[in-house]
Amino acid sequence: MRFQEALPRAALSQIATTFPPLLALLAAMHAGLRLGWWPMFVLALPAAGLVVRVFALQHDCGHGSLFRSRRANDAVGRFCSLFTLTPYSHWRRQHAAHHAVWNDLDHRDRGADIYSTCTTVAEYQALGRWRRLGFRAVRHPLVAQLLLPPLVFLVLYRIPFDAPPAWRRERRGVHLTNLALAAAYGGLCLILGFWPMVSVLLAVMVPASIAGVWLFSVQHRFEGVRWIRHAAWDPLTASLEGSSYLRLPPILRWFTGRLGFHHVHHLAPRIPNYRLEDCHNAHPAFAGAHVVTLRDALSAPCYVLWDEVAGRMVTFAEAAGRQPRGRD
Repeated sequence: MRFQEALPRAALSQIATTFPPLLALLAAMHAGLRLGWWPMFVLALPAAGLVVRVFALQHDCGHGSLFRSRRANDAVGRFCSLFTLTPYSHWRRQHAAHHAVWNDLDHRDRGADIYSTCTTVAEYQALGRWRRLGFRAVRHPLVAQLLLPPLVFLVLYRIPFDAPPAWRRERRGVHLTNLALAAAYGGLCLILGFWPMVSVLLAVMVPASIAGVWLFSVQHRFEGVRWIRHAAWDPLTASLEGSSYLRLPPILRWFTGRLGFHHVHHLAPRIPNYRLEDCHNAHPAFAGAHVVTLRDALSAPCYVLWDEVAGRMVTFAEAAGRQPRGRD
């Protein structure tokens, strides 16, 4: 597929239009603190949007698609991790596992990912009362979409969670990333002060992490998504029916690195983000992709369980209506 070829000029253009504006905004946020808190909060949202864009670049580097050279992809991906706080090698391997099992009911990710995997209604109903309560609490939109994302990026990514001992390089990469972050942000704390540094970091990372996790989750779990048993699973069906075409306004497409074309990405992960839209427009097969509008995406986190009988995603309220009587 011709769209899988990386275009170095396009990649360099993305870097040039992402990092300098982000650094300028971060500098302006620190300078604005002399006037009070309001300049920092005003500038935090565009800065957070650029961090989401940095994550899209890191994501492409992990797939080896931003540049033609693996060395260039790895170098830029690791540099991105200083802004996203996401250990590059560890996240890359976990994400590769996600691509191997997405929307396959018989080969689901059983790890810590609660955003792109699913639980069936029957499995949920088989849980005891307290486990069901805990399950629902963690997946409540206010928890899963607002409270957990900052904890994931600020805390969970500081440890090699969900990484078996055999992943030595990835586990080492987590610790090296932490050392690099400590050196970079520790040095800035000495120059700018501890509380100004922490305040700007949180003002940017909290909304960036929320937006990034929301973007990832609505591309995999939404009303109309289809989960498939392994015997019926194939890449084209899974990409068109198991991941979304999140139709965003042009400005949001730019900030998110066009990852709303997620159906294209899942079918061919080596297509760089700057060619996803062209690929979508060039192939008639993608006309059948499930379109999720921005309005649809806001309600998508409520759909958390797969109903095998009905063949659709349902909410907890819908699943409760089918709860077997007499369970504790």
